[in-house]
Amino acid sequence: MLQKLKLTLAAAALIAALPLLQGCVPAVIGAGAAAGVMTAHDRRSTGAQADDEGLEWKAAQQIPENDQANAHVNFTAFNRRLLITGEVPSEEARNVIGERVGKLDGVKEVFNETVVGAASSLSTRTNDSYVTSKVKARLVDEKTLSANHIKVVTEAGIVYLMGIVTEREGKVAVAVTRTTAGVRKVVNLTEVIGDAEAKRLQTLPSAGTAPPSQPAPVESR
Repeated sequence: MLQKLKLTLAAAALIAALPLLQGCVPAVIGAGAAAGVMTAHDRRSTGAQADDEGLEWKAAQQIPENDQANAHVNFTAFNRRLLITGEVPSEEARNVIGERVGKLDGVKEVFNETVVGAASSLSTRTNDSYVTSKVKARLVDEKTLSANHIKVVTEAGIVYLMGIVTEREGKVAVAVTRTTAGVRKVVNLTEVIGDAEAKRLQTLPSAGTAPPSQPAPVESR
């Protein structure tokens, strides 16, 4: 009985984690449902991290009401730059979404990568999440850069890289991603900074640094 309970909990945790692996939020279920926490060593300011979470939610409200049932759109914000991916029913819907999102307060740049066509299947989305997890795992294993500096989004096998990186880090991230099984294409949307700026940001109190976690208390009975 205990073993069965453990397996059930593990399965539930895996299902809950799938949207987080994708790194973006399906608009049809409401952006913000899988909002990530502010991470340590994030090169974005605290304000930018908070703005990004808010922008993803606001962007999801910009899909025309008549197109919501037939659209599968993801919004991913990083440092106030917004990536739109997924499928929309018409070119008109694609343009309307891009224009509305571009007018949101705080948006610096919009990358409208949506395509006109039927919404992707569950199996395709599951595979995209799997590809994202593989890329992230390989980035974590790569010792020459921090995976916290790269956000990975996969749509129909196309992997989009966002983040704030040095030129060397960007090249490494692209090289790792393009050699990962299941990746059809890599779109590099990272912002490049100099080594001196990277060092400066590293020495600042981290925008997302949380206080050291304390061991949980123990109660003997």
